[in-house]
Amino acid sequence: MSAIAVSAALAIFGAEAEGLRVLHYLFKPLTTMLIAVMVWRNAATGHGYRRALLAGLLLSLLGDVFLMLPGDWFAFGLGSFLLAHLCYLRALRMRGDWFRPGWPVLAYAVIAAGVLACLWSHLPTDLKVPVVIYVAALAGMAAQAACVWRQQPDEATRVAAVGGACFVMSDALLAIDRFAIAIPFASAWVLVSYWTAQWLIGRSAMPFSGAPRT
Repeated sequence: MSAIAVSAALAIFGAEAEGLRVLHYLFKPLTTMLIAVMVWRNAATGHGYRRALLAGLLLSLLGDVFLMLPGDWFAFGLGSFLLAHLCYLRALRMRGDWFRPGWPVLAYAVIAAGVLACLWSHLPTDLKVPVVIYVAALAGMAAQAACVWRQQPDEATRVAAVGGACFVMSDALLAIDRFAIAIPFASAWVLVSYWTAQWLIGRSAMPFSGAPRT
């Protein structure tokens, strides 16, 4: 945990500090990689859940690289994270039924609609459909995490649900800052919530008293 926190802090500092961008390039992918190593080494759940989380983290790592490359690689990053959320959805399905109860689905649908309404007039035409698909997948992943928590309330499902909510917050901040309204210290807010999300989702595979094996 300490190595992940230090790596994340250096990545955020490099994103915000003038002339130290190299720290961001080095430690942004390293932080996500360290979370993946944490899951690989310490997961207490069955192999299916761990494999799905690791696939999501590795796809997230690819997305991290695309989003920090010079030039416009946003669509490639978006696609990588879309696939990552589908992996997380697969993992979460192993722990409970699809989207039951319905209130988390409704809540995240309202949030997703609000974010899209804020972004819509600012989005380039060629990104509108991909962004809608991505937002639907992200909201679906977060809603499924909340649903599984309500079906099987324990520490493992709770941290996954909080992680899903943090992922929605992170991506909403990133998109609003990129396309609609500049947010002060946006990189810091986005990355703190992003790695909190990834760590919590990864933590859901770790040892907890009474945690399910899938």
